[in-house]
This record gives sequence, structure tokens and C-alpha cells, in this order.
Amino acid sequence: MMTHLTRSISFYNPRSQRGMVRGSLLIGIFTLLACFAALIVWLLRPESPDASALGKAAPALTVTRASPQWRQWPTTIEASGAIAAWQEAVIGAQQTGLRLIEVNVNVGDQVKRGQLLARFDADMLRADLAQLKANLAQAQATAVQAETNKQRVLKLKNAATLSQQELLRYETEAETSRTQVDAIKAQLAAKQLQLGYAEVRAPDDGAISARMATLGAVAGSGQELFRLIRQNRLEWRGELTAGQIAQIQAGQAIQLNLPDGSVAQARVRQLAPALDEQSRLGIMYADILPGSHARAGMYANGRIELSQRPALVVPAAGVVIRDGRSYLLKLHSDAETSPVSLQAVDTGRRYGVEIEIVQGLSETDRVVIEGAGFLNDGDLVHIAPTARVD
Repeated sequence: MMTHLTRSISFYNPRSQRGMVRGSLLIGIFTLLACFAALIVWLLRPESPDASALGKAAPALTVTRASPQWRQWPTTIEASGAIAAWQEAVIGAQQTGLRLIEVNVNVGDQVKRGQLLARFDADMLRADLAQLKANLAQAQATAVQAETNKQRVLKLKNAATLSQQELLRYETEAETSRTQVDAIKAQLAAKQLQLGYAEVRAPDDGAISARMATLGAVAGSGQELFRLIRQNRLEWRGELTAGQIAQIQAGQAIQLNLPDGSVAQARVRQLAPALDEQSRLGIMYADILPGSHARAGMYANGRIELSQRPALVVPAAGVVIRDGRSYLLKLHSDAETSPVSLQAVDTGRRYGVEIEIVQGLSETDRVVIEGAGFLNDGDLVHIAPTARVD
């Protein structure tokens, strides 16, 4: 028993116990220091920016701006109408029962006055003409014989053997022979005229706009063969209201916008004396100047220039349409970054890439041009410095 107690006491070591306490104390101190250091780091950390504040301060878009400018623009009238031939000649057959044996032109061909367009078979007419010439020669011979007999009888007028009745008969025969010659000459002239009609010729310079002639067909008198745009002249027939017509005068310039995107120039020639009872519109006839792509049958919009007057204009790219109204994005300041606001405006004339602002804008305002269609009221924008126009 003493031996067991001695062994138990030998296991108890005061030095070992003190080492354990000291180790635990050191661990606690290190832990406390680490927490304190972490607290200091957390307190000294930089504050992160508020996400909502960043969203408000960042520009929504980089845009260009411009200032309204004053221009001297002509007052214009907009109208629309058809393009047609100034005069269109109908070329038809003047003979009946003749066969068409030659067609020399087609649609679009340019022709000169007197140019041969088509030819009919005229063999029968030539035969008739030859017979009439023979008849004329015979009639002339008969007339000469009758005149000779008449002159011989007149020499015997006082002779007792010649009655008055015989004298009258010879005179009548001579007169009848002369009349027969005149009648055959008239028939011969008519036949020569018919022979000339066998050749269809252009009545004026111009372009063939339609062709109904068919080779080998037998045409009737008056049948249409060709249509000709005389002198290649085209006119624009603009439709105007009564108020617009009152402002138009002959000689005013017109710019036509053709369907193919090109432009034609025209000048007012005359105005219709009356308005249409149904549409209440009047027709203005304007001669289209040569050199354009205008064609008969086109429908074109025209702008008639009147007097000049000032206009406050901006680039048309800056005008946005929303809910059926026109707006501009107006800048609040001249700084490189500025908020914008929607400004309702009334637009007027448009010329090229610029548009007139009639109401809602002053010449001191600055407006967004490129990028205006992507912005809303109150957006913050950054101004591209190279696009500034003062």
C-alpha cells in the first residue's frame, strides 16, 4: 500500500502544472491581440461607394450637341401630282384594207419629224394610179379633138348649111371633154394622196410611247398605230388647294422628288382656270426641264419656292417623335456632363438635313443631336467635345 501511494505522489509535478497554465495564458493573449488587430483593420477600411449613388452619377450616353442657327429659307408649298406628256400625238392608219408590211420603230425610240415609221402594201393603189393616168391621157385626147371640132364649126357659123343646134352640140362636147379631164385629174390627185398615206411618218420630233402596229395586220381607217410624246416634253400636274394656287405665279421654280430618289427641276407654266368640284383641288402645269430621270406616268412630290424668310433651325437628327409629337433633348448646362430634359417643339420647313423649329426653342439653348433617340427625360449625358457647335 505504501508502495502504491508513493507511485501516485511521484506522478504529481508542480512544474508541469505551471507550464500548462502559462501556455493557456499565452494562447489567450495571442487570440486577444488577433481580434484587436482585426478590429483595427475593419475600422480603417475604405468605405465602398453606394451603388445607387454611382448609378445616378454615371452618364447614360456620350452624345453630340448643337446650337440652333438662323437661316434665310424660302417659304415653300408642298404638293403632289402625276408626271405626264406635254402633248401626246396619236398616229393612226388613214387607209382601209391595206396590209402592214413594214414597222420600223418600237416603244422608246427617238424619232424625227417626217421619219418613216411604218409602211402599208400599196401595189393596188399604184395600179389604180396607173389606170387613172391612162384615163387622163385618153380624156385629154378626147378633149383636144372636141376643141378642134368646135373651133372648125365656129368658122362655119355664118354658113347657111350649119344650124344653131349643131353648133351648140359641138360646144357642149368640147366643154364635156374638158370637164372629164378635170374629173380624172381630181381622181388622180386623190389616188396619189392615198398612195402617200401608205407610208406612216412622224408628225413631230419625240419619243414613241406606245405601239399597236402589228406586221401583217390589215388596218382600218383611223386605227391607232403609235403614240408619240411630242418634243420629249414632260409636265408635272401638281394638285393644289385654292389657298395655295393664290400664291403661285408662272415662272416659279419647282423641285420634284422622283420615286427613284433623284431630283428634277421644273417651272410653272400655267394654272387651271377651275378647281375640281369633287376634290376642290386645282391643277398646276409645270414644264420639267431636260436632263432628269422623270418619266410619264410617275407620281412625284414637289416643292414650290416662294419668298425668303428667316428660320431657326437645328439638325433634323436631333428631333425625336414620341406619342405623335416632336421633341428635342435640351441640355441643362454647357458642362461636359449635363442632364437633359424633353422639350416639346413645333416643326416647320425642312431643307436638306436641317429642320425649322417654329415654337419651343430659343437660339441660346443647346440640344442633343446624335444619340437623342436613346435618351429619356432627366438622363445624364457626356458631351463629345468634337461635336460642339457654337
